[in-house]
Amino acid sequence: MTSRFSRTAGVTAIILVLLAGAVQLQAVREERYPPLASDDESLYLRSSDTLRRLAGAYTLSASDLYWIRAIQYYGGNKRRVEAEMKWPAPPPALAKVPDDYPLLYPLLDITTTLDPLFTVAYRFGSVFLAESEPRGAGRPDLAIALLEKGLRSRPDKWEYMQDIGFVHYWYMEDYKAAADWFNQASLVPGAPWWLKSLAATTLAQGGDRRSSRAMWEAILQSADNDWMRQDAERRLMQLRALDEIDLLQRRLDTYVARIGHPATSWEMLIRAGLVAGVPLDPTRTPYALSADGQVTVSQSSTIWPLPVEPRHLPTPPS
Repeated sequence: MTSRFSRTAGVTAIILVLLAGAVQLQAVREERYPPLASDDESLYLRSSDTLRRLAGAYTLSASDLYWIRAIQYYGGNKRRVEAEMKWPAPPPALAKVPDDYPLLYPLLDITTTLDPLFTVAYRFGSVFLAESEPRGAGRPDLAIALLEKGLRSRPDKWEYMQDIGFVHYWYMEDYKAAADWFNQASLVPGAPWWLKSLAATTLAQGGDRRSSRAMWEAILQSADNDWMRQDAERRLMQLRALDEIDLLQRRLDTYVARIGHPATSWEMLIRAGLVAGVPLDPTRTPYALSADGQVTVSQSSTIWPLPVEPRHLPTPPS
């Protein structure tokens, strides 16, 4: 027994030494020969059913590994896209079809096939898919497909129904569909009371900032993890910023009417008595002022970029 234990310990020690050497060798290789940004990424096995059969009894561990890979893939591509983005962004009519995250849905699909009850992968993954660039893939259709897949495994999961309503509301501006999903979620036993009123508010008000604020405040109340709480708080700050920008824009319009040309700096408005000082957004970052007199949040602010609002809706009063 002692001999077997010693032999096992010795083999383990050798493996650890070899692994440490491999890590150091890989670090030297990457330092001398860094991978090109254009290296093609691929999934050798795209069939999640095949992977499930191959994983056998280790499907949950395999699911965790693919979830980690999905997060790494999302984070790496997000950093690259942010670095490549140019300001100002092209108008929506000229924007290209998002294709910067081609493997994101396949990775999430594999993750959730290996573990059909992986709630975090469905909910966080749908956010990664739905968010517009640079924060996400700009594919709300795939976000909905992922959440509907989750519902096939857990038909009683009202959170998935709420999230689908959220995707319709925020990213697709389909308020009727959003209200339908909120209402469907409200009928699930154990669902929070506010979902039904949220559905009615969404349907009645057609997606203005008031109903958006109500939605995010409700999500903030129901958040079961720090990430979702922080995201809801960030969205509420964005809505507050939109209200403040409307106020500031009216003061800039007053300046143009009075002086005859746009203000190109906050100092010009301060001298004109239209603002008391450089205005700050809810994160205490100064608002940006473009050369043609348009107010927006700075790219250095954590609430940039602001959501694009429906053009046909009137601006709500402050």
